[in-house]
Amino acid sequence: MDSTIPIFDGHNDVLLRLLDKHSPAVEQLFLTGENEGQLDLPRALKGGFGGGMFAIFISSEDGPDDLDELMRGESYDVALPRMITAEKALPATLAMTAILLRIERQSGGRFKICRNAKEIRTCLASSVVGAVMHMEGAEPIDADFNSLEALYEVGLRSIGLVWSRPNIFGHGVPFRFPSTPDTGPGLTALGKDLVKVCNERRIMVDLSHLNEQGFWDVARLSNAPLIATHSNAHAICPHARNLTDAQLAAIRDSGGMIGINFATCFLRPDGQIDTDTGLDVLIRHLDHLIQQVGVDCIGFGSDFDGAKVPEAIRDVSGLGNLREALRARGFSEALMRQFCYENWIKVLERTWGS
Repeated sequence: MDSTIPIFDGHNDVLLRLLDKHSPAVEQLFLTGENEGQLDLPRALKGGFGGGMFAIFISSEDGPDDLDELMRGESYDVALPRMITAEKALPATLAMTAILLRIERQSGGRFKICRNAKEIRTCLASSVVGAVMHMEGAEPIDADFNSLEALYEVGLRSIGLVWSRPNIFGHGVPFRFPSTPDTGPGLTALGKDLVKVCNERRIMVDLSHLNEQGFWDVARLSNAPLIATHSNAHAICPHARNLTDAQLAAIRDSGGMIGINFATCFLRPDGQIDTDTGLDVLIRHLDHLIQQVGVDCIGFGSDFDGAKVPEAIRDVSGLGNLREALRARGFSEALMRQFCYENWIKVLERTWGS
C-alpha cells in the first residue's frame, strides 16, 4: 500500500468509541493499537492518515439499537430520537475532550491538537497526526454560549449545528431513503445567532446532517465558506443526508468544501448498508462532485468509527487502497494531493484566517 500522500479527513467518531469502552486507559488503547473499531494511531500511521476532524458526539438515550436493520429495503424512514439538553450533553462532552487532551499528552509528540491551519501543515510534514476538535451536533452549547467560549479556549474549532435529531439550534435530516434533504424547518433564532457567533470567532460551521432549509439559512447568514465535512452527492444516492446539485453549487460559489463520506448507505444508489461495496461507487460520487464544484472543493470525510465502510478500505489502515483507486481512475499526483489534504487546508485557512 502506498501512503506517501497523507490524507486529512473531515470526520471520525473515535472519541465516542473510546468513551463507550468505560475504561480508564482508553488513551493507551488508541496510542498502542487494538483490534477494534476503525481508527487508532498505529493503523493511522500505516494508512497515511495525516489527521482530521475528531468529533464530539452525544449518543441518544432513546436511539434505536437496530439502526442497521431499520435501514434496509427499497425504502426506509427511521424515527429520530428526542432532543438532548446542554445539561445532559456537557458531561460526555467534557469526557471526550479529556480523552483527546490525554491522547495528545501521552503520545510522545506523535499526535497534536491543531488550532490553526499552519499547525496542520506542520503535522503533515512531520508525520504527526493532527487533530481538529470538532462537535457533531451543538447540544453541548447552552443558550448563552458560555460552554462555547470555554471549549474554544481548549481547542474547539469546528461545529456541526445538528446531528440528525433536532436541537435548540435547528433540525437535522432523518435516516430516510429515498428522500430529498428538504425534511422540515430551518434554523431557530438561536441557531442563527450561533452561526453569527461562529463567524465572529472564526469557528467552522459544518453543514453535514443539517436539513435543506437550515442549509439555506446558513448560506444566507454566513460570511465563511460553506463546508460539509462528510456528505455525498444526492444525484448518485438519493438519501436525505446527501447534497443536491443546488446545494453543491452554493458550496462551490462560497469557496467551500465537501468531504466524501465512506458510509456505504450514503454511497450506494440503493441506500443500503453493505460493506461489499466497490470503490467504484465512491469514485462515481467524486466524478459527480468534480462536474458540479470543480477540483478545488473536494476532499474526504470518512466517518471512521461511525459507519460501515467498503471492505476495500475497512479501516484507516486501508487508505492506501483508496489512493490506488484514485490512480487507477487516472488522477494526477497533483490532483491527488488536492483531494487528500490541500483542499482541506486551504478552506480551513479561509475559514480560520490562518
